[in-house]
Amino acid sequence: MNNGTVKFFNDLKGFGFIKETNSDQEYFVHASGLVDEIRENDEVTFDLQEGKKGLNAVNVKRS
Repeated sequence: MNNGTVKFFNDLKGFGFIKETNSDQEYFVHASGLVDEIRENDEVTFDLQEGKKGLNAVNVKRS
């Protein structure tokens, strides 16, 4: 499990980005990878999964 903060999330388009807490890494998140609804600045936990263009955040939950 990784920890991070929602940097951006667009409800209408169903995607956004999460910034990892312990690094400057940012990961793409799609609505299909959400367990809980998220908003910008929410603290979240997530797993990483290889996607078409790199690692994606999945199993995203508010912490």
